[in-house]
Amino acid sequence: MEKQTIKQIVLDQREEIKEIFKTKIIEREIEEKVRDSLKDNLIKVIIEIRRCGKSVLSHQILKEKNYGYINFDDERLIGAKAEDLNDFLEVLKEINPDFNYLLLDEIQNVEGWELFVNRLKRMGHNLIITGSNSKLLSKELSTHLTGRHFAVELYPFSFEEFLKYKNFKYSKNDLYITENRALIKSLFGEYLKFGGFPELSKIELKEQYLRDLYDKIITRDIVLRHKIKYFKVIKEISLYLISHFGSRITYHKLKNIFEINSVHTIKNYISYLEEAYLIFQLFSFSFKLKNQLKGARKVYGIDSGLINSVSFQFSSNLGRIMENAVFLQLKRKGYEFYFYYEPTGSEVDFVIREGLKIKELIQVYYNLDDIEIREREIKSLIKAGKQLNCSNLTVITYDTEKIEKIKGKQINFIPLWKWLLS
Repeated sequence: MEKQTIKQIVLDQREEIKEIFKTKIIEREIEEKVRDSLKDNLIKVIIEIRRCGKSVLSHQILKEKNYGYINFDDERLIGAKAEDLNDFLEVLKEINPDFNYLLLDEIQNVEGWELFVNRLKRMGHNLIITGSNSKLLSKELSTHLTGRHFAVELYPFSFEEFLKYKNFKYSKNDLYITENRALIKSLFGEYLKFGGFPELSKIELKEQYLRDLYDKIITRDIVLRHKIKYFKVIKEISLYLISHFGSRITYHKLKNIFEINSVHTIKNYISYLEEAYLIFQLFSFSFKLKNQLKGARKVYGIDSGLINSVSFQFSSNLGRIMENAVFLQLKRKGYEFYFYYEPTGSEVDFVIREGLKIKELIQVYYNLDDIEIREREIKSLIKAGKQLNCSNLTVITYDTEKIEKIKGKQINFIPLWKWLLS
């Protein structure tokens, strides 16, 4: 690649940074943690699904710093090779000789980027690298980036961040004022329906935006990146999993549904979907790791808006959308958690583990008026509490709040919108 071409691209990208700061920016929940990490020489790695705000976050924490920047998700850089990277560095030095920090956006688009990043670290550069592929967070990260690194995952807006973006300010006492509760619940309904991708507030055709984003992730981050020949099959598998979020799956069942010869192929396809942050797998709880890995697992989606736009099932799936929101919040908080399932049919949505102890059991459901479902869910929760020696039992509802004693066990009922803000 010609240096003059590289220089023009880098200068264009510098101008694009100015446009970022003309838009509304809120402080993300992980921002302070990432900002603090600038004080050391660790390589900072920020990973997320596309359009989740990692670039904005990176520019925001570097705003007062002297830094160089290259975005490798620029279509003009398609085909850039590892041997071109030193030319990029020379151009950056030519434009800004004294930069102390270096931001490399979507660096995984360049094959062989790891050696270049390692060399920059040895040269004393304070590095932030971003990507939309979770392989950067896998064991390969430790292999490729010799020395220590600091890695964080960024998700679409939490409900608290969503309220902040909507300019809704509140204190804990405000949650008990009828007017404020009504407004929060209205915004909560919007959040569950359209999700938390930052750009959505500025877009009229939200569902179309989300469907286009989904298609781009499937095409660019999965089919092209992994050179998948039978792209129709992985699109069908992806749609099936996103439409069946919150449901138990097994690889063998999926193999039979899609008439694929090998379970190994199914595992690969699901791992690609996970790497692109479209889905997550949740294992069933067992004190034995072998049983966890062999058992059924559940699948959840990255964002309720993305799920709704692809599966077209918001109204009929509100209970499972709530469950997905709880899953994502537990991921954001960094908990170790599972679901609990017995062959007899007894199931608890989430088991939170802390060390060797079970910290909390959580059941999520929407319709408390259905007596049969209510009794079944409560019975499963109490039974699991006895078996796992856990007395911290929570039921997350749509709008019911109370503490109730059932069969000698205290159960805390809390609305999801309030739980998300706690």
